[in-house]
Amino acid sequence: MHLCRLINATTKNSKLKLFTNLIFLFFFLLCASGLAQTVIEGKVTDADSGDPIPFASVYFLGTTKGVATDFDGFYKIIGDAETDTLVVSYIGYETKKKVYEKGISQTINYQLAPESTSLGDFVVTAGKVENPAWDIIRSVVDNKPQNDKRRLAAYEYDSYNKIEIDLDNISDRLRKRKIMQKITAVLDSIETIAGEDGKPILPLFISESLSKYYYRSDPRLSKEHVQRTKITGIGIEDGSLISQVIGSTFQQYNFYQNRMNIVEREFASPISDGWRLIYDYELTDSVYIGEEFCYLIDFKPKNDQELAFIGKMWIAKDGFALKQIDATVQRTANLNFIEKIKLQQELERLEGGAWLPTKTRVLVDVAEITNKSAGFLAKFYTSNQNLKVAEPRDVSFFERAIEIDEDARMENDAFWEANRHDKLTPTEMNVINMIDTLKNIPVVKTWTAIAKTFARGYVEVNQLDLGPWPFLIGNNDVEGWRVRVGGRTNENFSLNWQFNGYLAYGFDDEQYKYGLGAKWIADRKDWTVFDVSYRKDIDQYGIQPDALTNIESGQAFLALTQLGDLVRPFRYESYQFGAFRQLSRAFSASLRLNHKEFQPEFAFRYRTDLNRTDSPLAQDYATSEVTLNLKYARDEAFIISDNNRISLGTTRWPIFSASFTRGFKGLTGGDFDYTRVNFGVSQKLKLGFWGNTTYQLNAGHTFEDLPYTLLNAHIGNEQIVYTNIAFNTMSFYEFVSQSYASLRYEHNFEGFILNRIPLLRKLKWRLVGTSNVLFGGVSQSTLAVQALTDEGGNALPQFDVLESGRPFAEVGIGVENIFKFFRVDYIRRLTYLEKPGVDNSAIKLSFRLGL
Repeated sequence: MHLCRLINATTKNSKLKLFTNLIFLFFFLLCASGLAQTVIEGKVTDADSGDPIPFASVYFLGTTKGVATDFDGFYKIIGDAETDTLVVSYIGYETKKKVYEKGISQTINYQLAPESTSLGDFVVTAGKVENPAWDIIRSVVDNKPQNDKRRLAAYEYDSYNKIEIDLDNISDRLRKRKIMQKITAVLDSIETIAGEDGKPILPLFISESLSKYYYRSDPRLSKEHVQRTKITGIGIEDGSLISQVIGSTFQQYNFYQNRMNIVEREFASPISDGWRLIYDYELTDSVYIGEEFCYLIDFKPKNDQELAFIGKMWIAKDGFALKQIDATVQRTANLNFIEKIKLQQELERLEGGAWLPTKTRVLVDVAEITNKSAGFLAKFYTSNQNLKVAEPRDVSFFERAIEIDEDARMENDAFWEANRHDKLTPTEMNVINMIDTLKNIPVVKTWTAIAKTFARGYVEVNQLDLGPWPFLIGNNDVEGWRVRVGGRTNENFSLNWQFNGYLAYGFDDEQYKYGLGAKWIADRKDWTVFDVSYRKDIDQYGIQPDALTNIESGQAFLALTQLGDLVRPFRYESYQFGAFRQLSRAFSASLRLNHKEFQPEFAFRYRTDLNRTDSPLAQDYATSEVTLNLKYARDEAFIISDNNRISLGTTRWPIFSASFTRGFKGLTGGDFDYTRVNFGVSQKLKLGFWGNTTYQLNAGHTFEDLPYTLLNAHIGNEQIVYTNIAFNTMSFYEFVSQSYASLRYEHNFEGFILNRIPLLRKLKWRLVGTSNVLFGGVSQSTLAVQALTDEGGNALPQFDVLESGRPFAEVGIGVENIFKFFRVDYIRRLTYLEKPGVDNSAIKLSFRLGL
């Protein structure tokens, strides 16, 4: 009995123990299954550039289970599927598959190779059914005034900017060159940058900056305060100039504008007002991005040569605002040397409803110019934090568009590690190390110095710049062969003082020419400069441009006129003092005192008493004058390069100029009393779809009777080279005016016309139209005092006068971008055709390296 009870009790305990063990085993297996969960994370990057690919699809093969990469290309997917293959795909890239292991955590990175960018043909159902994407785009356009950041009275944010420039597509032929063989060891280590599937690159430059960006809408002004910069680059020794151009100011991309400026070209936004004329659209999906429900829309240009984008955009349903966009410019677009331009942006809604970009990434892939060269990659990244709507700051706060702290150069790694918005990737750290290695190689130092000399025109030797080298040797009919040596001090000598000088010698006239000058930069913030100079040299009449004309684009033309036969040459000795002050962001003024003694080298005489037509004749003369120059440019921006200031031009408003000159007789030996005024207006208008227009209006008047060499000699062009600072069918010194008004007009159609002609569109030619008109005249009293003959009765060279009400006029049509470099213009002269020896038309050539 007791034995039976014992057996029964033992049996019950065994069952209880067995049940307990089964429970324990169940929980163990359950936990083990949780521990064996599949977790895959990694990064998706471009195999060519190394840049992250945001918004790419990562999914299990044969399923709909997947995720999208974030803006920095990262993804994380949890769980698995029946298949053991993980797929990554994105528009413009080859789809890539990799096998993963189930039940473990693992990292799988992808490098996707770009393919021909194409979304395929969009299919729109025929009949009354409208493309469903159109209604969404209409709502986006209708809501642009509410969503555009420019509607805010003021905003500000902290900005972090990163720029990297690399050499890519390094051919085997280029590797075999001697200069490249000397850096073979570095080239061999490039693979560490490229990665398992990436292409080798040779890094040249990388920079970082931290700044504060401010904006106000009325008047529309912006300012960037650059607080810290870090620059590593081959040939970059001083970052004063570079530090001003690597910040947020030059990385402003707003898709709410109808046209966006990238690498100096205008691109149509996919949400521009004229969207249906330029783009095709397809609604492909709807997804949540964070808490925003978004429509996913594919877009591409109707004309593949249009300066427009192909890509995807995510539109927030609430307010129909742009939440994310990935836009690429196709290789077929009417651009030179560009393989690809990619712009990716993520935006955030602020209080008040407007959206500001939080992250922007731009890639510009420049193709090889020849088979023996390499291409370039330029990568720009901007991260904006602490975005806030603010009270508009006072207009005076925006006097300087870019302000940089004196101690902005910060190389401390610990500081950047703590303050940069995003950590540097291992690839970027390798880039910095490789640049440091490259710039210490002797052959790289040599070629870097040669490149800098060519670009700057000067050879830098410690505290001196020797040059400019284009003027080292010349030849003309007066001096014969001419040699010149000169130089100037640079910023290594002083940031406040600059001294310059030159010495030249002509082997035919056997005379020395020379000059000395000094400049004092009293205030770099408001750019206050005083200068003094002395010159004794030779020049020519009739080539110098009209007052207030922008001559930057005519430097090559003016240089050519210094060679060969000089037009009415004269020797001179001049003394000059000048003062310049930037009075406000828009307004500047300068005052110049000038005394100049002229010795004409051609047959010239003037009346010593201009009130008498029978007064004695003289050849040499002198002028003493004071000139006040005023300039108003509402949104002009500047950067400071060493001891010089460079204008970046205006974006929306014209530039107004005025000069007032008073000449004094008897003052320091001047021979004439006179008053001269000149006025000018110039502007470049961006007309989007229609191209861009540039105009220059100039007018001037000299109040007194003077020898014709002191009147306005309009610039003619007898060279084969086209220039927009001259009348291209007018001869040198053909017309002189005492009063004048001129209009120079040029319209660049870009690809608007020729892109639509089937047989011509593949050539990527661009049409240009020009028109120049000049009104002028000389008073009868001024004509009366001109000397017609010399003392011996020999006839003297004279000048022509424009008839009252009858202008000089010419029109032209041109084709640019021929073989990517050349422009040919046909110019037709419309008036004064009856003059002997006048050609009714001219063909002019010009060269331009541009996009």
